[in-house]
Amino acid sequence: MFPKEVYWQRRKFLRDLVGEGLILFPGNEESAMNYKSNTYHFRQDSSFLYFFGINKPGFYGVCDVDSGKDTLYGDNFTMGDIIWMGDQPSVSELADDVATDTSDTLAALASVLQKAIQSGRKIHMLPAYRGDQIISLAGYMGVSCEEVSSFHSESLIGAVVKLRAVKDSYEIAEIEKAVDVAGIMHTTAMKMGFAGNFERELSGSIEGIALAHGGPVSFPVILSMNGQILHNHYHGNELVDGRMVVCDAGAETSMCYASDITRTFPVGGKFSSRQKDIYNLVLKANTDTIPESIPGRTYRAVHLMAAKIIANGLKDLGIMKGDMEEAVAAGAHALFFPHGLGHMLGLDVHDMEGLGENYVGYSDAIKRSDQFGLAYLRMGRELETGFVMTNEPGCYFIPALIGQWKSEKKFEQFINYDKVDSYLDFGGVRIEDDVLITKTGSRVLGTPIPKTVDDVEETMNAK
Repeated sequence: MFPKEVYWQRRKFLRDLVGEGLILFPGNEESAMNYKSNTYHFRQDSSFLYFFGINKPGFYGVCDVDSGKDTLYGDNFTMGDIIWMGDQPSVSELADDVATDTSDTLAALASVLQKAIQSGRKIHMLPAYRGDQIISLAGYMGVSCEEVSSFHSESLIGAVVKLRAVKDSYEIAEIEKAVDVAGIMHTTAMKMGFAGNFERELSGSIEGIALAHGGPVSFPVILSMNGQILHNHYHGNELVDGRMVVCDAGAETSMCYASDITRTFPVGGKFSSRQKDIYNLVLKANTDTIPESIPGRTYRAVHLMAAKIIANGLKDLGIMKGDMEEAVAAGAHALFFPHGLGHMLGLDVHDMEGLGENYVGYSDAIKRSDQFGLAYLRMGRELETGFVMTNEPGCYFIPALIGQWKSEKKFEQFINYDKVDSYLDFGGVRIEDDVLITKTGSRVLGTPIPKTVDDVEETMNAK
């Protein structure tokens, strides 16, 4: 845990922002995998962790805005629990660890919530996303499962996004730990990237690295020679010379902060000339836009910078043609770069997106586009000091999408389809770093992970 004062201060700021009523944070429960006693890896709700810090199942937190008091609710562990899990802290001890004013039982929570509802007090809650959580909440609140969503609070969502978006020094240190573990994962995958190995061997090895360093992977490993499939979780292919591997993977620390890194490397340890051409234009989009990610600038503007770099690079290769400013404005580049430049990172790998992407990534001033490609930009709003962003440009040759656009003669003034056809077997390239927005600019977090052509090849071929 962080120092208890961190959690106390966060809750104080939250109460000040929300203004009135009760704020309810349900923690997560254990989830059975194939029978009750065999559970999935437990993962606490991120907002409960942020404000109450306890990484154990079966707890709820309540902030009473009107009285200024915070209470942790849960039941003490039984001797049966202790036999299987060892000595466990009491609820009151856990409450002291995170500086809540009081602690009480789950039965008391039901009484508090039902009295508040009967008296007309406002109860603020974030959107519930697990079925077991909705059922439990309905029971404690004395309402139907369908009624639980009526307590979802936009004012609470806004307040939580405002607080969690800006990372403090403790959080930044945790994210850097996660990035450094990801660096070991990615260099290990590179060193295994030779013909005859299977994707599953690389994927399994790097997942084991995350576990060995204290946390699981921060999301299911994306690793494939078919890099044109943006989130490819199939790992059954045998590596073949002449192909490239896209590896998108990150680690989670013991305190649940995430990293999210992507590297692309050639099977066999040597980029071909054609691979270098595409790789280097993606690398330029990454390295040129990171310094442009500064407070006050919208991330949509930074995304469009990356799009123009990729489009101009493709024009130099004869794949695109015409005026690239016009091409990007029209969305023609999205045939090759159909996703956004990045998203927030923190306790969630796509930080807070469970609260609603538009609450996190957009604002009253910056609205989401409905243009293909640009619509997938998760983060478009103005950057602020303390934001942690992913920067992950890519260039892909997706046969089905190319075939559709070609048959529709879409953007023929900007796309040289005859040239594109020669890349149908190419796959894709993505390069991703985790970036902190500072007072004066930005910096890449963690120990540098090889990403230039020379550095990737050197890493793969090191003895």
